[in-house]
Amino acid sequence: MDFDDDALLAERTPLPDAVGGRLREQLVFLAEVDKLKAVLRQSPLAAVDRRENDAEHSWHLALMVTVLAEHSDEPIDVGRTVQLVVVHDLIEIYAGDTPLYDDAGRESQQQREEAAADRLFGLLPSDQAKHFRERWDEFEARRTPEARFAKAMDRMQPLLLNWLAQGGTWRTPGVTADTVRERKSVIGDASAPLWTAAREVIAEGERRGWVEPGG
Repeated sequence: MDFDDDALLAERTPLPDAVGGRLREQLVFLAEVDKLKAVLRQSPLAAVDRRENDAEHSWHLALMVTVLAEHSDEPIDVGRTVQLVVVHDLIEIYAGDTPLYDDAGRESQQQREEAAADRLFGLLPSDQAKHFRERWDEFEARRTPEARFAKAMDRMQPLLLNWLAQGGTWRTPGVTADTVRERKSVIGDASAPLWTAAREVIAEGERRGWVEPGG
């Protein structure tokens, strides 16, 4: 689900008038991002038979950064990297989730997400709006070691879920093992050992028939 109407959650039950200024803007933003819990992804959960939501995905990435940071090819600031993975999917509240193997959706993804970032982060006080937008842009551009590792986690986490589901979104029509390797290759931009492990997982999934063979 994505929320493309103009209604803010905080407008349903407005805060008391005595709560104003900067704090009110912050609380309105924090209320609005509760919508992230209702944005479903394509990835299946391992523990129960349902799809993952964006808030669960972001939490899992934050934990993965904390656990796997030692495997980064470059030193990273873990706290900054956690900020990147927590912020990166907030815009899907308005832009919706674009699955990795949805080629048609990817054509309009950047335009939709930039508009969503302007709208969502604009709810915050101006200094925090600037900070959050800069973190989101940093993740997207992958110019820093932190952003590269954050993006690697964003690709590694669904890989793990698909393995545990014995295929998951790998079974999307038209997707082959080569497609998965190509879309996951950014893992190698941040971590040689994680990319080696990811390729082993994909290759074993291919051998077991959980994804169509590559070329």
